[in-house]
Formats: sequence, C-alpha cells, structure tokens
Amino acid sequence: MSKTTIQQLADYGQSIWLDYISRSLLESGKLKNLIDQGLRGMTSNPTIFNQAISSSRDYDSKITKLLESGKKTFEIYDELTIRDIQEACDTFKNVYERTDALDGYVSLEINPKLAMNTDESIKEGRRLFQKVKRPNCMIKVPSTKAGFPVIEELLADGINVNVTLIFSVEQYEQTAQAYLKGMSRLAKKQKDLNRTRSVASVFVSRIDTAVDKLLDEKKAPSVLKGKAAVANSQLIFEKFQSYFSSDTYKALAKNKAQPQRVLWASTGTKNPAYSDIKYVTELISKPTVNTLPENTLNAVLDHGVVKEALIGDVQEARKIFSDLKALGMDVDQVCAKLLTDGVAAFEKSFDELLESITAKSKSLCAAS
Repeated sequence: MSKTTIQQLADYGQSIWLDYISRSLLESGKLKNLIDQGLRGMTSNPTIFNQAISSSRDYDSKITKLLESGKKTFEIYDELTIRDIQEACDTFKNVYERTDALDGYVSLEINPKLAMNTDESIKEGRRLFQKVKRPNCMIKVPSTKAGFPVIEELLADGINVNVTLIFSVEQYEQTAQAYLKGMSRLAKKQKDLNRTRSVASVFVSRIDTAVDKLLDEKKAPSVLKGKAAVANSQLIFEKFQSYFSSDTYKALAKNKAQPQRVLWASTGTKNPAYSDIKYVTELISKPTVNTLPENTLNAVLDHGVVKEALIGDVQEARKIFSDLKALGMDVDQVCAKLLTDGVAAFEKSFDELLESITAKSKSLCAAS
C-alpha cells in the first residue's frame, strides 16, 4: 500500500498534528484511523473545546453526573477537558513510544485568564500536567512577557511545553532562550533529557490576513499579498537553525536534549483566493511540526505533495519585509497587535466556553 501524504511528510522530517479535539472524534475511532494514516499529535485550545461542547450532546451525560456530584462550572470544564486530553494521550501512546518521544503529544492550554500572571500560570501548568498524568501531554503557554518565565520553570520541572501565540521573530527568540534556560536547569537534576519536549508554535495565516488587509487599504500592488506570513516563518526558521546549532544547545544534546521544534500553527487558509493547503505546501521543512484544522488535514491527504519549501538563504524574505516597510507597514508592529488580539481572543473563548457549560447545565437540570 502506498504511503499517505502525511506519512511521507513524517519520513521527510515534518510531523503533522491535528488542531482539533472532540468526544466524537475519540469515541468513533476516527482519531485512531487518522493515526493509522500518519497523524502524529494533537493540539487544543478553549475555542476548540467550546465548539466541541456547545455544538453537540456528546458531553451531556458527563455534565449531568458532574452536576449531581455538586461540581461547579469551572470544575465541570476541568473534568471534561482533562478526560478528553487523557483519552487522546492514551490513543497516541503508541506513536509516542514508537517515535521515542518525538511525537504523540496532546496539548492542553493553561487557563487564558492567567496569561498575565506568571506565578499562577506556573501553579496551573504544574497542576494540569499532574492531573492529566500522561507523559505525552504538553502544557500550552503563551509567548508573552509573563509567559517566558512559565516556560522556563515548567521545563525545569520536566514538563512538556507547547509555546503558543508566537508571531514575531523577537517572540521566537525569547521562546528559544526560555527553552534553553529551562533545559539547562533540568540538566542539573537529571542526565537524560530526551523525554522532556517542547514546540514553538508560530502562528501563520493571521499575519497574511492582517497584512493583506493593510495592502488593500493602501491600494498597494497585489504582488505582495499572501507573502508576509511565509516570509516571517522563514526568518523564524533561520533563527531556529542558529539556536539549535549553538554551543549552549550542543552541551544539552550530550544529555539527549532534543531541539524545540518549530510548529506551524494557524495554518488553515482564510483567503479563498489562495490554495487550501498554502500554509502546508509553503512550509515544508525539517525538523518541524504543522498542526492542521480538520478540513486542511483532509485536503493534504487528498492532494498534498511533499516537496521541501524553506530552503536556501532568507534574502527574499527580508526583501518582502523591506518592500512592506517602504509602503508604511512594519510586520513587527502587525505581529505585536496580533499577539494582543490573540491573548484577548483566547480569554473571550474561555469565557464563552464556561458560559456554554453553564447554559448546558441549566438546560439539563430543567429537563431532568
């Protein structure tokens, strides 16, 4: 039997993860089927959980039992999400073992309401990892000023970390530095670092959406549309190669530390004028991860082609940034706004998720 596109990508050096989770995905056997086709991991966030819980009845019986046991809204949220993460981790366990801890991870986000509180985020990250109690769970931490010490602290504790909401090169550099600091501290406690892993989640498509809008407002040449996001990704990937060929990393590698792989996130195509797999095809590189929404994953399985994309020098990427700046657009400023908006959006999604659970609870109580 010929290999699927995502199996070919894994052979090449890029792992494909799914940016989605739901109870039906776990119970129907669909997730196991995707793993058989080459899927290597899974990410989640409050928006995804809100969609899964509010748009189906899959969680109703569990919510009813939790209500009967006296659980409040946040406790119900905690139980529902952790149960899904645990079952997904168990489903990916064979991938985790087969790849020697390279893949098979499932990511769970720290409460976004704590994003600006370093100490509380550290406590919550530790609590979640201990409660999930699976070696292939990753705790998601935003790449904010308050988040960088959290990343370092959790890694120093041997907790896997998915650093999320990275937009700019500067954010990426601080993320890589936090990784190296955390792993250096962990190395003082244990010799084998192979089973503590991290990814740096670089958000892609939102940059093109924002820059393209600015280009339209300025009535600028369309030749620059759809170029900023991948150019930004290429500059970040260059930094990745630098950090993970450094003497600091080489010293950690003697203790079996692995690179903090770049993970391309927000890779669903927003603009219908672009290819539905644009942010897959143009970001094929190794060693990386690409986490895809379900429809993009299906498109890759249907018509994806494996061909290395991020090769050669980054002069073209720098020229794109220079051309945009000449038009009055600073991509770093765009990225800064996207980070602020991203943190706010996750907070809003978390509030909506709790509201959905509250509404479900009232409905179920009324029906009983």
